[in-house]
Amino acid sequence: QVRLVESGGGLVQAGGSLRLSCAASGNIFSVNVMGWYRQAPGKQRELVAVITGFGSTNYADSVKGRFTISRDNAKNTVYLQMNSLKLEDTAVYCCYANSMGDYWGQGTQVTVSS
Repeated sequence: QVRLVESGGGLVQAGGSLRLSCAASGNIFSVNVMGWYRQAPGKQRELVAVITGFGSTNYADSVKGRFTISRDNAKNTVYLQMNSLKLEDTAVYCCYANSMGDYWGQGTQVTVSS
């Protein structure tokens, strides 16, 4: 079993920044893809950004140029630096990891206010 623990969510004004962290622990063989998804009220879950073990990244068009995903393979930790936050970035952000299976964190709330 793999456990994902997120931190760093909160309330921020539009234009501000937040940094999310997600640490994977437990029965980890090797963590391949890690990343972040988000779900806003009344909307489907959507990909925000993912990163492979080799550092290849993929971003949703809506966050390109504003968000940066990175990871520390030694710590099995993934980060999401979110800059220039917009009201529409408000959502529950969930960490994702693939390690001989798909695993999800419980989510952390990000609220952007005007």
